[in-house]
Amino acid sequence: MTPQMPSDCAASLPAGDDSARLEDRLRDRATQLGFELCGIAPAVSPTGFDRLQEWIDRGFAGEMAYIPRRTDAYRHPEGVLPSVRSVIVVAMNYHAEAVPAGQTSEGLHSESATAGGRVARYAAGSVDYHDLLKQRLQQLAAFLHDEKPGCRTRPVVDSAPLLERDFARLAGLGWFGKNTMLINRRLGSWLFLGALLTDVALEPDAPHETSHCGTCTRCLDACPTDAFAAPYILDARRCISYLTIELRDQPISEPLRDGMGSWVFGCDICQDVCPWNRKAPLSSEPAFAPQADLSPINFDWLLSLTEEEFRVRFRGTPFERPGRAGLLRNAAIAAGNSGNRTHLPALMRAAAADCELIREAAVWAIRRLEAAT
Repeated sequence: MTPQMPSDCAASLPAGDDSARLEDRLRDRATQLGFELCGIAPAVSPTGFDRLQEWIDRGFAGEMAYIPRRTDAYRHPEGVLPSVRSVIVVAMNYHAEAVPAGQTSEGLHSESATAGGRVARYAAGSVDYHDLLKQRLQQLAAFLHDEKPGCRTRPVVDSAPLLERDFARLAGLGWFGKNTMLINRRLGSWLFLGALLTDVALEPDAPHETSHCGTCTRCLDACPTDAFAAPYILDARRCISYLTIELRDQPISEPLRDGMGSWVFGCDICQDVCPWNRKAPLSSEPAFAPQADLSPINFDWLLSLTEEEFRVRFRGTPFERPGRAGLLRNAAIAAGNSGNRTHLPALMRAAAADCELIREAAVWAIRRLEAAT
């Protein structure tokens, strides 16, 4: 089995090697900054690029046009930082208890669940993880600049055309699960990934060459919208996270609405059922602790939000991405799925909204609740 040297951010290279001491100091600094994992990958063409191209060609990116538009940049990290020689990959645990009362990992999309709307764990905290990770990566970059004056660096958290999961595997942090998530033996898949690209030549860690999913298909079987075209292949167009976040200005296809259950932002189902997440430790980062008004989130309150109220409550959070219209559309569908007729007054008010996207979803939800026995 290939050793996972960086799994605890404490890999060691031969003593007396100047570059080795720098790698160790980088890992120590990453640990001090709150990253549970840290590994180093060479700046090479990612092995997953051909799979990405095939995925795009099959139309699985849906409305995320920014992905095919930047395909060439994904070919090599030089598309993000010219002259890059090393990719330092870090991971931060965001696991938090966020399952509302009455819902279990066996019934996460049950129609009987009426506790309120569900929000993916990554978005239930008090900060946007992009901002937090980027700030910590900038501090890690400052450390490297002190060590190597004049070097070039670029922190990356999702926004740049970099296949972070490919480089995380190359850096030894874990393997790809059948749900396409990176899985670490100790931390599971509740991981925010970030990368620091640099022109400093660092000794790379051993890549993670093995997979530990075996014959398990729980993540594939649990998806209520059948979003997996095959193991390791996600059709984003059917994924609840895509539908509730990335499909911002369009109605959600009616055949997929039932499967959305009570999710109003993102989805954790394929991670909740993963055996590798059963003993995943909880995050120690206070900013990732779920906020009371998001765990669960009140349907009627959401449906009543004005544009100004939405901005005040969700400015600087992941909820800005779908915008008010997308979020209220999601809330209406989830309320319709709840089977709880007490949401009818709020839905009727939403059915008179100026926004067609909200109106259509509210009318659908009203019909669904009125037809419920």
